[in-house]
Amino acid sequence: MRFACLLGKRGRTHFKREGDGKSPVGRWRLVQLFYRPDKVRHPRGGKAVTESFGWCDDRNHGQYNRAVKLPFLGSHEAMWRQDEAYDLVFVTDHNQRPRLRGLGSAIFFHLWREGATGTEGCVALKAADFRKVLALCRGETYLVI
Repeated sequence: MRFACLLGKRGRTHFKREGDGKSPVGRWRLVQLFYRPDKVRHPRGGKAVTESFGWCDDRNHGQYNRAVKLPFLGSHEAMWRQDEAYDLVFVTDHNQRPRLRGLGSAIFFHLWREGATGTEGCVALKAADFRKVLALCRGETYLVI
């Protein structure tokens, strides 16, 4: 199967850096699926997010590229968003082990939000296509950029 997708608004790179707007080339394991329980029925293997769920993108913070509880003083993304991008979202293992500060955080596989023409470095699919991919996920699944 082939699907139209969004990549980083500045393309792809073999040398990912925080804030470069590029998707990192590689093979990334889909680690954990999260979902908005007020918008999406509980998907198999998914964990519900709450309004206090965030992700640290502050390269100078000890929680860099990790889930954090909001409010949070460092730079971060709120995972409970007004748009649909993170209604279904996989965290990938990009820059997880080892986790090196400044080499990219919050590289997710998520929903294509209305009007978007690129991501900050993630990969996004339209909701119907994401659900088709989700139905095929078994055991260890990888996203290849």
